[in-house]
Amino acid sequence: MRKILFLIMFVLSALTIEAAKGSSYDEPYRPQYHFSPEKGWIGDPSGLTYYLGKYHLFWWGKAVSTDLVHYEQITPNVMRNTPAGMSNFTGSMVIDKHNTAGWGTNAWIAVMTVYEQDSKKQAQGIAFSHDGENFYHYDQNPVLDLWSTEFRDPTVFWHEPTRKWIMVVAKAREKKVQFYSSTNLKEWIWESDFGPSGNQEKAWECPDLFLVPVNGDWNDRKWVLLTSINWAQEQYFIGDFDGHKFTLMDNHPAEPFLVDRGLDYYASRVFRDYDGTLRNAISMGWLATWDYAPLAPSAWGKGFWSVPRIYNLKSFKEGMRLTQQPIEELKTLRGKPFRLAGKIPVGAKPLKGFSPKSNAYELDAVFDARVENTYGFYLCKGQGHQTIISYDTRSHTLLIDRTNSSDVEIPKFKRIAQTEVYPENGKLRLHIYVDKSSIEIFTNQGKEVFSLLTYAGDAQTGIETFALRPGTWMQLNAWTLDSIWK
Repeated sequence: MRKILFLIMFVLSALTIEAAKGSSYDEPYRPQYHFSPEKGWIGDPSGLTYYLGKYHLFWWGKAVSTDLVHYEQITPNVMRNTPAGMSNFTGSMVIDKHNTAGWGTNAWIAVMTVYEQDSKKQAQGIAFSHDGENFYHYDQNPVLDLWSTEFRDPTVFWHEPTRKWIMVVAKAREKKVQFYSSTNLKEWIWESDFGPSGNQEKAWECPDLFLVPVNGDWNDRKWVLLTSINWAQEQYFIGDFDGHKFTLMDNHPAEPFLVDRGLDYYASRVFRDYDGTLRNAISMGWLATWDYAPLAPSAWGKGFWSVPRIYNLKSFKEGMRLTQQPIEELKTLRGKPFRLAGKIPVGAKPLKGFSPKSNAYELDAVFDARVENTYGFYLCKGQGHQTIISYDTRSHTLLIDRTNSSDVEIPKFKRIAQTEVYPENGKLRLHIYVDKSSIEIFTNQGKEVFSLLTYAGDAQTGIETFALRPGTWMQLNAWTLDSIWK
């Protein structure tokens, strides 16, 4: 199955490279405040980098941003001399500040999986650039080759304590992450393996390893190892890394920690800071799932990325967990605030006073969870379609029903996601971002997050509240969100 998906990706990537300029950015299903390419395919985030005061985003196309809200696409393809019969898959970007590879101080070096189309072999290769926009393959690629068809998605970063480059790369079908070290990015030494652990069902991909503040303290950080699993979700592990081996923290549970409980969040990466000025671990992920990503109804192209998220590790009664919050800069898109406080009416009722003309808005709702009830929202409602967000106080279950969300038929798209979400101090917070084709929900402090595609039609702009019984108090703040493409 994966090889078929790779073939589809090649075709869509070719369309990206050949795409003409001139997109209006207001096509049906085009997200209005999520990053999407002008035309063509976008998959896994690759080479997310902060350097020279800008965020640099690669999918082997390139865009830049100063605030992670507004974006400028630089090129649909940075690779200038990819060898015939080879394709560039997921990878990462480094700034070679000490000229370890010999291409000059501060050379940009992409480290990615190079795929041989004839043999189906996956190995790791590098490409260099002096301007961050035009990259040239190293003529001795690959630099790391196990002669495997399931060896991919390297993350590379500089590890200051050992003064070496570290590569984190997946042996997909073995459900392992391998660690390699190098002094020059061209010659790699195996250090250790991690896994199988946590979810071991199908495959591991797109590993990332990064430091995250504990309880907001940048001087107290722990390592988080993240892997995408089963072509549909992500899991993470908390521990320590000494430049050679990743070790789980004491009392780490055997069951997997999931990054996102929704239906469409995958292959995320954190931004690597080469200015040394960031004080947040910031991530973006691919809002898609391989089951239907190539079948998206968007005519401008396929795929887009999540809103940027800030990671934190927080202490809960059950132990330390990863939390996520949308970046503060998204607030600059807000329109006039709408506020409402009161008990939710029984049955389904339109949300009076807040009627966005399009699905580009933000809801921040806090519910009193002490009264036994089932309540929530019908979002993107219209023409017989809707997405249901429902919370049951008895089972503490948050349920997202997307079985009737889209105005077009998409194979394997009709799905439901649910998990237990416990109130905090008797309250449940749902911080919701709705865009033309997606919904992202951050609960309470962001310990449980739900991301999902909807592909709602342009006429599906209705918002309703519902409750099965009386007595539940809700406080709501809401804003329309401006398009970033104006």
